Amino acid sequence: MPSGALLFQSILLGLLLGGLYALLASGLTLYFGIMRVVMIAHSAFLILAAYLAWYLHERAGIDPLLSMLVTVPLFFGAGVGLQRLLLTRLRPATLTMMSVLLTFAIALLIEGLLGYAFTGTQRRINLGYGSASLELFGARIAVVKLIAFGLAAVALTTLYLLMKRTRFGWALRATIQHRDAARLLGIDTERVAGYGFGIGLATAAIGGTALSLDTTIYPSLHWHWIGPLMAIIVVGGLGSVPGAAIAAMVLGMAQSLLQIPMGTTWAQTVFYVALFATLAFRPQGFFGGRLAQRF
Repeated sequence: MPSGALLFQSILLGLLLGGLYALLASGLTLYFGIMRVVMIAHSAFLILAAYLAWYLHERAGIDPLLSMLVTVPLFFGAGVGLQRLLLTRLRPATLTMMSVLLTFAIALLIEGLLGYAFTGTQRRINLGYGSASLELFGARIAVVKLIAFGLAAVALTTLYLLMKRTRFGWALRATIQHRDAARLLGIDTERVAGYGFGIGLATAAIGGTALSLDTTIYPSLHWHWIGPLMAIIVVGGLGSVPGAAIAAMVLGMAQSLLQIPMGTTWAQTVFYVALFATLAFRPQGFFGGRLAQRF
Protein backbone atom coordinates (compact mmCIF):
# COMPACT_ATOMS: atom_id res chain seq x y z
CA MET A 1 0.00 0.00 0.00
CA PRO A 2 1.37 3.45 -0.89
CA SER A 3 1.80 5.92 1.93
CA GLY A 4 -0.72 8.70 2.47
CA ALA A 5 1.81 11.33 1.43
CA LEU A 6 2.62 9.50 -1.81
CA LEU A 7 -1.07 9.04 -2.60
CA PHE A 8 -1.78 12.73 -1.92
CA GLN A 9 1.14 13.79 -4.12
CA SER A 10 -0.10 11.52 -6.93
CA ILE A 11 -3.56 13.10 -6.70
CA LEU A 12 -2.11 16.62 -6.89
CA LEU A 13 0.11 15.67 -9.83
CA GLY A 14 -2.89 14.06 -11.51
CA LEU A 15 -4.87 17.29 -11.24
CA LEU A 16 -1.98 19.31 -12.67
CA LEU A 17 -1.43 16.80 -15.47
CA GLY A 18 -5.14 16.68 -16.26
CA GLY A 19 -5.27 20.44 -16.61
CA LEU A 20 -2.37 20.35 -19.07
CA TYR A 21 -4.02 17.55 -21.04
CA ALA A 22 -7.24 19.60 -21.18
CA LEU A 23 -5.38 22.52 -22.74
CA LEU A 24 -3.55 20.32 -25.24
CA ALA A 25 -6.76 18.55 -26.29
CA SER A 26 -8.94 21.67 -26.60
CA GLY A 27 -7.48 22.58 -29.99
CA LEU A 28 -8.14 19.10 -31.37
CA THR A 29 -11.76 19.37 -30.26
CA LEU A 30 -12.17 22.72 -31.98
CA TYR A 31 -10.76 21.42 -35.26
CA PHE A 32 -13.20 18.55 -35.41
CA GLY A 33 -16.12 20.60 -34.16
CA ILE A 34 -15.65 23.38 -36.69
CA MET A 35 -14.66 21.46 -39.82
CA ARG A 36 -14.75 17.73 -38.96
CA VAL A 37 -10.96 17.79 -39.36
CA VAL A 38 -8.79 15.21 -37.57
CA MET A 39 -5.67 17.31 -36.98
CA ILE A 40 -2.83 14.79 -36.64
CA ALA A 41 -0.32 17.66 -36.85
CA HIS A 42 -1.61 19.32 -33.65
CA SER A 43 0.99 17.60 -31.46
CA ALA A 44 3.72 18.47 -33.98
CA PHE A 45 2.78 22.14 -33.60
CA LEU A 46 3.01 21.66 -29.82
CA ILE A 47 6.61 20.52 -30.18
CA LEU A 48 7.34 23.31 -32.67
CA ALA A 49 6.13 25.85 -30.08
CA ALA A 50 8.31 24.18 -27.44
CA TYR A 51 11.35 24.45 -29.75
CA LEU A 52 10.61 28.12 -30.44
CA ALA A 53 10.43 28.77 -26.69
CA TRP A 54 13.74 26.95 -26.23
CA TYR A 55 15.39 28.79 -29.13
CA LEU A 56 14.31 32.25 -27.93
CA HIS A 57 15.52 31.41 -24.44
CA GLU A 58 18.90 30.14 -25.68
CA ARG A 59 19.55 32.92 -28.20
CA ALA A 60 17.97 35.96 -26.60
CA GLY A 61 17.53 34.94 -22.97
CA ILE A 62 13.76 35.37 -23.23
CA ASP A 63 11.69 33.57 -20.62
CA PRO A 64 9.48 30.88 -22.26
CA LEU A 65 6.37 32.60 -20.89
CA LEU A 66 7.29 35.80 -22.74
CA SER A 67 7.90 33.85 -25.94
CA MET A 68 4.12 33.42 -26.21
CA LEU A 69 3.92 37.08 -27.24
CA VAL A 70 5.49 35.88 -30.49
CA THR A 71 4.27 32.30 -30.85
CA VAL A 72 0.56 32.77 -30.06
CA PRO A 73 -0.10 35.38 -32.81
CA LEU A 74 2.19 33.45 -35.17
CA PHE A 75 0.32 30.18 -34.64
CA PHE A 76 -3.05 31.92 -34.89
CA GLY A 77 -2.09 33.28 -38.29
CA ALA A 78 -0.73 29.89 -39.35
CA GLY A 79 -4.00 28.24 -38.34
CA VAL A 80 -6.09 30.70 -40.34
CA GLY A 81 -3.80 30.24 -43.35
CA LEU A 82 -3.82 26.46 -43.07
CA GLN A 83 -7.61 26.37 -43.00
CA ARG A 84 -8.10 28.78 -45.88
CA LEU A 85 -5.30 27.66 -48.18
CA LEU A 86 -5.36 23.88 -47.71
CA LEU A 87 -8.27 22.42 -45.77
CA THR A 88 -11.01 24.32 -47.60
CA ARG A 89 -9.77 22.75 -50.84
CA LEU A 90 -10.64 19.25 -49.65
CA ARG A 91 -13.92 17.76 -50.87
CA PRO A 92 -16.62 17.84 -48.15
CA ALA A 93 -17.58 14.21 -48.78
CA THR A 94 -14.09 12.96 -47.88
CA LEU A 95 -12.95 15.84 -45.67
CA THR A 96 -12.41 13.89 -42.45
CA MET A 97 -10.49 11.04 -44.09
CA MET A 98 -8.36 13.27 -46.29
CA SER A 99 -7.61 15.64 -43.41
CA VAL A 100 -5.91 12.73 -41.63
CA LEU A 101 -3.58 12.20 -44.58
CA LEU A 102 -2.93 15.91 -45.14
CA THR A 103 -2.19 16.74 -41.50
CA PHE A 104 -0.11 13.56 -41.14
CA ALA A 105 2.07 14.90 -43.96
CA ILE A 106 2.28 18.28 -42.21
CA ALA A 107 3.38 16.55 -39.00
CA LEU A 108 6.15 14.73 -40.88
CA LEU A 109 7.21 17.99 -42.51
CA ILE A 110 7.46 19.78 -39.17
CA GLU A 111 9.39 16.87 -37.65
CA GLY A 112 11.80 16.85 -40.60
CA LEU A 113 12.38 20.60 -40.45
CA LEU A 114 13.01 20.48 -36.70
CA GLY A 115 15.45 17.61 -37.18
CA TYR A 116 17.25 19.52 -39.94
CA ALA A 117 17.42 22.78 -37.97
CA PHE A 118 18.22 21.41 -34.51
CA THR A 119 19.31 17.79 -35.18
CA GLY A 120 17.87 14.96 -33.13
CA THR A 121 19.68 16.02 -29.97
CA GLN A 122 17.41 16.31 -26.95
CA ARG A 123 16.92 19.84 -25.70
CA ARG A 124 15.78 21.22 -22.37
CA ILE A 125 15.30 24.76 -21.11
CA ASN A 126 17.40 25.49 -18.02
CA LEU A 127 15.40 27.93 -15.94
CA GLY A 128 16.41 29.61 -12.72
CA TYR A 129 13.17 28.43 -11.15
CA GLY A 130 13.22 25.06 -12.91
CA SER A 131 14.26 23.12 -9.81
CA ALA A 132 12.12 25.06 -7.33
CA SER A 133 9.29 23.26 -5.57
CA LEU A 134 6.60 23.88 -2.98
CA GLU A 135 5.66 21.62 -0.09
CA LEU A 136 1.98 21.07 0.70
CA PHE A 137 0.96 18.67 3.46
CA GLY A 138 4.07 16.58 2.87
CA ALA A 139 3.80 16.57 -0.93
CA ARG A 140 6.40 18.38 -3.04
CA ILE A 141 5.15 19.97 -6.25
CA ALA A 142 7.48 21.49 -8.85
CA VAL A 143 6.85 25.17 -9.49
CA VAL A 144 7.03 24.65 -13.27
CA LYS A 145 4.13 22.18 -13.05
CA LEU A 146 2.08 24.78 -11.20
CA ILE A 147 2.94 27.38 -13.83
CA ALA A 148 1.93 24.97 -16.63
CA PHE A 149 -1.37 24.30 -14.85
CA GLY A 150 -1.89 28.05 -14.42
CA LEU A 151 -1.34 28.58 -18.14
CA ALA A 152 -3.87 25.86 -18.91
CA ALA A 153 -6.42 27.34 -16.49
CA VAL A 154 -6.07 30.86 -17.91
CA ALA A 155 -6.20 29.67 -21.53
CA LEU A 156 -9.24 27.43 -20.99
CA THR A 157 -11.08 30.11 -19.01
CA THR A 158 -10.40 32.61 -21.78
CA LEU A 159 -11.64 30.13 -24.38
CA TYR A 160 -14.78 29.47 -22.33
CA LEU A 161 -15.55 33.18 -21.95
CA LEU A 162 -14.85 33.74 -25.64
CA MET A 163 -17.33 31.06 -26.67
CA LYS A 164 -19.99 31.94 -24.09
CA ARG A 165 -19.88 35.74 -23.81
CA THR A 166 -18.94 37.15 -27.24
CA ARG A 167 -20.76 37.44 -30.57
CA PHE A 168 -17.90 35.65 -32.28
CA GLY A 169 -18.16 32.85 -29.72
CA TRP A 170 -21.87 32.49 -30.39
CA ALA A 171 -21.18 32.34 -34.13
CA LEU A 172 -18.44 29.76 -33.51
CA ARG A 173 -20.75 27.60 -31.38
CA ALA A 174 -23.49 27.86 -33.99
CA THR A 175 -21.03 26.78 -36.70
CA ILE A 176 -19.98 23.81 -34.56
CA GLN A 177 -23.56 22.76 -33.77
CA HIS A 178 -25.00 23.08 -37.29
CA ARG A 179 -23.00 24.72 -40.05
CA ASP A 180 -25.85 24.95 -42.59
CA ALA A 181 -28.27 26.47 -40.09
CA ALA A 182 -25.62 28.99 -39.04
CA ARG A 183 -25.14 29.98 -42.67
CA LEU A 184 -28.90 30.50 -43.09
CA LEU A 185 -28.83 32.87 -40.09
CA GLY A 186 -26.33 35.06 -41.91
CA ILE A 187 -23.12 33.84 -40.23
CA ASP A 188 -20.05 33.83 -42.47
CA THR A 189 -19.12 30.26 -41.56
CA GLU A 190 -15.96 30.23 -43.66
CA ARG A 191 -14.54 33.26 -41.86
CA VAL A 192 -15.62 31.89 -38.48
CA ALA A 193 -14.07 28.51 -39.30
CA GLY A 194 -10.77 30.16 -40.25
CA TYR A 195 -10.58 32.14 -37.02
CA GLY A 196 -11.70 29.12 -35.01
CA PHE A 197 -8.94 27.05 -36.57
CA GLY A 198 -6.49 29.82 -35.70
CA ILE A 199 -7.65 29.75 -32.08
CA GLY A 200 -7.14 25.99 -32.01
CA LEU A 201 -3.56 26.37 -33.21
CA ALA A 202 -2.99 29.25 -30.78
CA THR A 203 -3.80 26.82 -27.94
CA ALA A 204 -1.00 24.64 -29.33
CA ALA A 205 1.41 27.58 -28.90
CA ILE A 206 0.38 27.94 -25.25
CA GLY A 207 0.45 24.20 -24.66
CA GLY A 208 3.86 23.81 -26.29
CA THR A 209 5.26 26.58 -24.11
CA ALA A 210 3.84 24.85 -21.02
CA LEU A 211 5.48 21.59 -22.14
CA SER A 212 8.85 23.27 -22.65
CA LEU A 213 9.01 24.28 -18.99
CA ASP A 214 9.36 20.74 -17.71
CA THR A 215 9.94 18.43 -20.68
CA THR A 216 12.98 17.31 -22.65
CA ILE A 217 12.10 17.86 -26.30
CA TYR A 218 13.21 16.25 -29.55
CA PRO A 219 11.72 16.34 -33.08
CA SER A 220 9.75 13.06 -32.93
CA LEU A 221 8.26 13.71 -29.47
CA HIS A 222 4.89 14.62 -31.01
CA TRP A 223 4.12 10.93 -31.70
CA HIS A 224 4.21 10.36 -27.94
CA TRP A 225 1.43 12.90 -27.43
CA ILE A 226 -0.99 12.42 -30.31
CA GLY A 227 -2.36 9.05 -29.09
CA PRO A 228 -3.39 10.20 -25.59
CA LEU A 229 -4.84 13.45 -26.96
CA MET A 230 -6.93 11.61 -29.54
CA ALA A 231 -8.16 9.26 -26.82
CA ILE A 232 -9.20 12.25 -24.69
CA ILE A 233 -11.34 13.90 -27.38
CA VAL A 234 -13.04 10.57 -28.21
CA VAL A 235 -13.77 9.76 -24.57
CA GLY A 236 -14.93 13.31 -23.93
CA GLY A 237 -17.12 13.36 -27.03
CA LEU A 238 -16.01 14.58 -30.44
CA GLY A 239 -16.67 18.29 -30.73
CA SER A 240 -17.32 18.87 -27.03
CA VAL A 241 -14.74 21.21 -25.42
CA PRO A 242 -16.19 20.73 -21.88
CA GLY A 243 -16.31 16.97 -22.46
CA ALA A 244 -12.67 16.91 -23.51
CA ALA A 245 -11.71 18.92 -20.41
CA ILE A 246 -13.53 16.49 -18.09
CA ALA A 247 -12.05 13.46 -19.84
CA ALA A 248 -8.57 15.00 -19.61
CA MET A 249 -8.91 15.54 -15.85
CA VAL A 250 -10.24 12.01 -15.26
CA LEU A 251 -7.61 10.29 -17.41
CA GLY A 252 -4.79 12.50 -16.10
CA MET A 253 -5.75 11.55 -12.55
CA ALA A 254 -5.98 7.86 -13.48
CA GLN A 255 -2.56 7.93 -15.15
CA SER A 256 -0.96 9.59 -12.13
CA LEU A 257 -2.45 7.09 -9.66
CA LEU A 258 -1.57 4.09 -11.83
CA GLN A 259 2.07 5.17 -11.97
CA ILE A 260 2.45 4.04 -8.35
CA PRO A 261 1.85 0.31 -8.95
CA MET A 262 2.55 0.10 -12.72
CA GLY A 263 5.26 2.64 -13.51
CA THR A 264 5.23 5.53 -15.96
CA THR A 265 5.20 3.56 -19.22
CA TRP A 266 2.40 1.13 -18.41
CA ALA A 267 0.26 3.78 -16.70
CA GLN A 268 -0.22 5.54 -20.03
CA THR A 269 -2.14 2.54 -21.36
CA VAL A 270 -5.14 3.89 -19.43
CA PHE A 271 -5.78 6.20 -22.40
CA TYR A 272 -6.05 3.34 -24.85
CA VAL A 273 -8.16 1.19 -22.52
CA ALA A 274 -10.52 4.15 -22.12
CA LEU A 275 -10.55 4.65 -25.90
CA PHE A 276 -11.47 1.02 -26.58
CA ALA A 277 -14.16 1.10 -23.88
CA THR A 278 -15.65 4.27 -25.36
CA LEU A 279 -15.75 2.89 -28.89
CA ALA A 280 -17.29 -0.38 -27.65
CA PHE A 281 -19.93 0.95 -25.25
CA ARG A 282 -20.57 4.65 -25.96
CA PRO A 283 -19.14 5.80 -29.31
CA GLN A 284 -20.57 9.32 -28.88
CA GLY A 285 -18.35 9.83 -25.83
CA PHE A 286 -18.99 9.72 -22.10
CA PHE A 287 -18.99 13.46 -21.38
CA GLY A 288 -20.72 15.10 -24.34
CA GLY A 289 -20.30 14.70 -28.05
CA ARG A 290 -23.68 15.36 -29.66
CA LEU A 291 -21.72 15.80 -32.87
CA ALA A 292 -20.48 12.24 -32.69
CA GLN A 293 -24.05 10.99 -32.89
CA ARG A 294 -24.40 12.62 -36.31
CA PHE A 295 -20.98 11.83 -37.81
